[in-house]
Amino acid sequence: MPKHIHYKLYKPYGYVSQFMTNDRHAKNKRFLGSLADFPNGIMAIGRLDETSEGLILLTTNGAYSYHVNNSNIEKEYYAQVDGIITEKEIKILQKGLPISINGSIYHTKPCKAKRIDTPLLPPTRQRIRDDRHGPTSWVSITVTEGKFRQVRKMTAAVGFPTLRLARVRIGEYKIEQMQPGDSEKIVVEAL
Repeated sequence: MPKHIHYKLYKPYGYVSQFMTNDRHAKNKRFLGSLADFPNGIMAIGRLDETSEGLILLTTNGAYSYHVNNSNIEKEYYAQVDGIITEKEIKILQKGLPISINGSIYHTKPCKAKRIDTPLLPPTRQRIRDDRHGPTSWVSITVTEGKFRQVRKMTAAVGFPTLRLARVRIGEYKIEQMQPGDSEKIVVEAL
């Protein structure tokens, strides 16, 4: 049986969560493969959109990728939102709410959500407006699903658009002290 290789990676802002594309219009995009010399056959487990940053797992094992994407594994995000989010909106996020996915209304599953102090994330290249344009606040949201732009759509649905979004945990794996572009080999228990 072949030995598979697994990494955790801090995907920087502005990178696409794939290693290559055949799309001729994507020539100006930055891909994960440019961050390190990863082995052949490596794939990202799940995605973070180009304007998000943070933890992404990489593997050469398709079965492990399927397991992570389909097993209700928790994914925790820190979102900097426009305005001061209150307990009222936090409770709505926790209960689940309707968002639009591919033109249809989808009701998110209940999740964990709480206000947090400004987290110790690395500086970002992303331009985020400053306090002269109004206050911002931070929220931790932990979901077990991964719909397209779900966390951004959830915060917008309660009136607090996301300005910066970082995934900090997938199951037991955490971003810890990693910096954008850092990768580390990890050991994954056999399925």
